[in-house]
Amino acid sequence: MSAYVPSPTSSYAPMKRKRGSVRSDTSENFSGSVYSGQSVAQILQTKMDDIQTVESKPLLVDRDIAGLREAVMQLVVKEHDVETPHGRVHCTMKGVPKGDRPIILTYHDVGLNHKTCWDTLFNHEDMSEIMQHFAVCHVDAPGQHEGANTFSTGYEYPSMDQLAETLPLVLKHFGLKSVIGMGTGAGAYILTRFALDYPNMVEGLMLININPCAEGWMDWAAHKISGWTHAEPDMIIGHLFGKEEIHHNQDLIATYRHHILNDMNQFNLHLFVKSYENRRDLEIERPVPGTNVRTLKCPSLLVVGDNSPAVEAVVECNTKLDPTKTTLLKMADCGGMPQVDQPGKLTEAFKYFIQGMGYMPSASMTRLVRSRTASGSSAASMEGNRSRSHTHDGNRSRSHTAERGRSHTEGAMDGGDQSVPKSTEVSC
Repeated sequence: MSAYVPSPTSSYAPMKRKRGSVRSDTSENFSGSVYSGQSVAQILQTKMDDIQTVESKPLLVDRDIAGLREAVMQLVVKEHDVETPHGRVHCTMKGVPKGDRPIILTYHDVGLNHKTCWDTLFNHEDMSEIMQHFAVCHVDAPGQHEGANTFSTGYEYPSMDQLAETLPLVLKHFGLKSVIGMGTGAGAYILTRFALDYPNMVEGLMLININPCAEGWMDWAAHKISGWTHAEPDMIIGHLFGKEEIHHNQDLIATYRHHILNDMNQFNLHLFVKSYENRRDLEIERPVPGTNVRTLKCPSLLVVGDNSPAVEAVVECNTKLDPTKTTLLKMADCGGMPQVDQPGKLTEAFKYFIQGMGYMPSASMTRLVRSRTASGSSAASMEGNRSRSHTHDGNRSRSHTAERGRSHTEGAMDGGDQSVPKSTEVSC
């Protein structure tokens, strides 16, 4: 049987038409409809007229793009190992430095690293506003970061002075000109030494539990005796927390004891502790008109909890600093780690501090005002006192005396020789 071949008249035969012509059957598809009798062009035009066009808008406007860019920059986290003559320094940079604006540089205490010391503070919701304006560099002392290798036997750990000498190299590594320092305990001592030796690199300091003095012979003897009867982790706990916390906040103490025992390299930690115990006196003096003494040149915010074991040391440090550039903040119902115990209040105090330095003029302030109004423990209101030339005198609710000298200092006088300036003391 031969294969079927369609004839030219068969319905299967392809239609032949001239190039460029329009199929005639198109109009047939619309026969009997409302389009009957209209040309194809007319039908298509009618269809197009029925389509409603919507004005196109960009998905992101310029301000949204800028906000997204800022958010992405805050999420940038890079870890660096900076080589120095005194060892390798582990640094964690969060965010991207903004032009000539300083970054916030943190330094932790003994028994801690930058995460256990600062994460609670920098993860607090109120800190996000500050992070929009400043990049942050967390510095870990040699051998104290997570996963640090054990130093070899015979390794000579840097002194406190040498650790301070590593910081200019950290700034050089990141191409930075200046910082706002934030340190606690041993870290506060290191940053203070750094600011004394390199005043042009430090715009301001927030110092928690700062002890400017060398360890006295009584402290040395107490540590020796304690070392015979207590393990080093217990000694560190006694350094970080007050007696009241140790007895009543057992969950917090257990958390940090576990960290010290399980997350820290014990050999490296011992070397860092010994280095801090062997610190020198900072040899700072309160300036007197007409004299040139060694003291901090930058604005300083001294912070201590009222149940901290470092209260006396911080008060002593306050007496040795320029009263027109120093504020002492005593935090009520707070222990040895204000950045963990009361991160919200500390964040707002830090906002006021950097506002006095000329940054973040429109930052929102509510927490301290609310808490101090409610508790009645306020020494002086911080609200509205941000001009560099403004001074304020009033009555304090505690026995502290103070005199406001600059935008970031405020307080009151409650008697005494008013001709002698006194650094601001604020309670919250």
